[in-house]
This record gives sequence, structure tokens and C-alpha cells, in this order.
Amino acid sequence: MPDMRPIRDDLQATLDARRDLGPDYEAALVDSFVERLDAAIAARVQAELNGHGVAPARPKQHNGGAAMIPVALGSMGLGIPLTAIAASNAGLVGLTITWLAIVAINVAAAVAIMRRA
Repeated sequence: MPDMRPIRDDLQATLDARRDLGPDYEAALVDSFVERLDAAIAARVQAELNGHGVAPARPKQHNGGAAMIPVALGSMGLGIPLTAIAASNAGLVGLTITWLAIVAINVAAAVAIMRRA
């Protein structure tokens, strides 16, 4: 079993600081201790994984919102002239079909981007 001394010393220092500072700082002291404990646990897990030859996991990058910006801007940019053309040539039916197509394209793009993320 790994040496628990550093964690015990950390906890003792936190308790001493709480005694000196009073209960007003209790939440901040607990948060600080938990962060240090979490870092110690993560380091131990990583050391154990490295000992077994397991590569560290990479966190997933989630940028779905940023990927939708060009689609949204393109929809607005093309939607304005398409609205004018559809309304003048086909009336309300053409306008409705045009905007349903724009919505369908945006939904399909959003679903594809979310599946990739």
C-alpha cells in the first residue's frame, strides 16, 4: 500500500489552518484539501496505469457549437435571397418549402456534428 503520510500531513495542515482561521474559512479549506486529494489520487491512478503499460486517456474535445456557426451563417446568407425568389415566384407555398428545406439542412448538420463529438 502506498505511503499515506503526505495526505495525512495535508489533512493535518488543513485542520490546523481551520483551527487558526475559524469556521468562516472552512469551505475554502475543505475545497483546497479536496483538490489536493483529487490530484494525489489522479497521480496514483496514472502511475498504476503506466505500470501496466496503459496510455493516458485523452479528454474528448467538444466543439459542436463552434462547428455550427458556418452552417447557421450560410443558412441566413442563402435564406434571404431564397426567400425573396420563392415568395415572388411561388408565393406562400414556395416560401414554406424553402424554409422547410433550410430547417431540414440545419437539423441534419447539427445531428452530424453532434455524432462526431
